[in-house]
Amino acid sequence: MSLTEALLASTYVTILIFVAGLIYVWIKWSGKPLHLRWELYPVPHEPGRTHYGGSFMEEVDWSLSKQSKSLFEELKEMLKEMLFLKRVYIYNRPLWYLTFLFHGGIYMILLWFASLLVNGLAKVYLVGAVADTTFIEYLIIFFGYIGIFATTIGALGLLVKRIIDSSMREYTSRVDYFNLFLILAVLMTGLATLSLDPFFELARKYMISIVSFQITSSVELPPITILHVVLLQLLWIYIPYSKLSHFLGKWFTYHKVLWDDELNIKGGRIEHRVKEIVKGYKIPWSGPHMKKDKSWLENASEVE
Repeated sequence: MSLTEALLASTYVTILIFVAGLIYVWIKWSGKPLHLRWELYPVPHEPGRTHYGGSFMEEVDWSLSKQSKSLFEELKEMLKEMLFLKRVYIYNRPLWYLTFLFHGGIYMILLWFASLLVNGLAKVYLVGAVADTTFIEYLIIFFGYIGIFATTIGALGLLVKRIIDSSMREYTSRVDYFNLFLILAVLMTGLATLSLDPFFELARKYMISIVSFQITSSVELPPITILHVVLLQLLWIYIPYSKLSHFLGKWFTYHKVLWDDELNIKGGRIEHRVKEIVKGYKIPWSGPHMKKDKSWLENASEVE
């Protein structure tokens, strides 16, 4: 087995580890104890009240009426944050220019991956049905160039800002630097690969080999491209188990902390979870008023 063939085989393993990691993190976070809710308004899913910061609690018998929620309004607000980093734009405009360039570039790279995948599937499984994939190949070039240059400039800018900005440097851990250096290593080897393959011909052939499950491939990759793919695979494996998985955390931050206004009804789901925490959750910290490794109920029963 050649090095390129081994790389193709490891790609499947990388995908499995990445997907399994995301599922593991999602299940782990879903099973966390009930979070202390912020209960700040407006909440996006409140139809007709968001524009003035209102709440269903304005109604006289609010506890008896059924809550009306708008999934569309929730998704719209989430997309503003995910695509345009709305809160960074409002509260930290100087940082926004760099982080938007960085995250926007990542989205372009994801579209580049998607275009490669569509092109590969069309070449392998839609032979005859799709006569011409020229448009998709143009999209690959378009998304690829914008993505890698925008992400590289953004990542370099964020690294420099963390180093020279005293307020950011104070809150930057070694892990944050490691993450940026790892991403930059992938991007720099990607740029070197791009100089050898400016129209992504090798990338298209590599994707065709992946979707056709042809481990034995005629694609021969230069050493720098092999290094790039290895680093990229390591990054994908690393993402679910690192701070880079914060894109999943945002769902829980918004839906389980910021926007969760589900009523705590007697005999309901929330009451059941609260009782579980009071009786079964062992407190991992201690203080003058609390004993470590005891439940809230056990601590409360010892109060004199």
